[in-house]
Amino acid sequence: MQEPESSEPAFEPEATRRDADVTESSRANRGWWDRNADEYQIEHGTFLGDDRFVWGPEGLDEVEAELLGPPEELKGKSVLEIGAGAAQCARWLTAQGARPVALDLSHRQLQHALRIGGSFPLVCADAGALPFADASFDLACSAYGALPFVADPVLVLKEVRRVLRPGGRFVFSVTHPIRWAFPDEPGPEGLTVSSSYFDRTPYVEQDDQGRAVYVEHHRTLGDRVRDIVAGGFRLVDLVEPEWPAWNSSEWGGWSPLRGNLIPGTAVFVCERD
Repeated sequence: MQEPESSEPAFEPEATRRDADVTESSRANRGWWDRNADEYQIEHGTFLGDDRFVWGPEGLDEVEAELLGPPEELKGKSVLEIGAGAAQCARWLTAQGARPVALDLSHRQLQHALRIGGSFPLVCADAGALPFADASFDLACSAYGALPFVADPVLVLKEVRRVLRPGGRFVFSVTHPIRWAFPDEPGPEGLTVSSSYFDRTPYVEQDDQGRAVYVEHHRTLGDRVRDIVAGGFRLVDLVEPEWPAWNSSEWGGWSPLRGNLIPGTAVFVCERD
């Protein structure tokens, strides 16, 4: 695996709230994940494991959740993992007898997937322009991949629907929308509302010339539901994982303190008719 050209940007980005379109968001987040993939895998690799399927920082495991269906029914199914990172979920799917494809915007993240190993294809591409033929997959999944970072989630949902076969299921997790009203802090300071839940202005980190280097987009819970319907899916379940007693770890703004009081993750289970 090649060494990254630079593990850290040469500037301290400025955090702001402003508009960021599809092109700017994609460019910024590809660069951010390429620069920060190494640190991310070092910090969270143990929690994620090499071959676990975890839906979020709470630790909800697909082994127990079965949101894609019973494990015994995954055998032989073609599955697209979107925003795969180091492809931990795809590795778990392979162990169940599924045939996954791991897709990510970041080349560096996929280099970590190569480092860990696996017999499934790795694809570097944008979720808004999936390089697959119509009706190529039985299932699709995304654990905190793509959807929080795209300016046009309906475009992504329509692309996922296009590559799914009729009756296919798409399950994705994102930061729970309520978290946008609170500071992104794991301690007591993260328990007081500091901004409007209804403010959809993206969170942007930008360089000294005003170019975005990281973008995250906010959608309310109602927005997410309407996006799913506009994308051609039927919402069949919405899971808000509770913080388990065994999980004592902090992950950014996620912590036992906050997790016991407010939801941190929303998992949407969608089906294509």
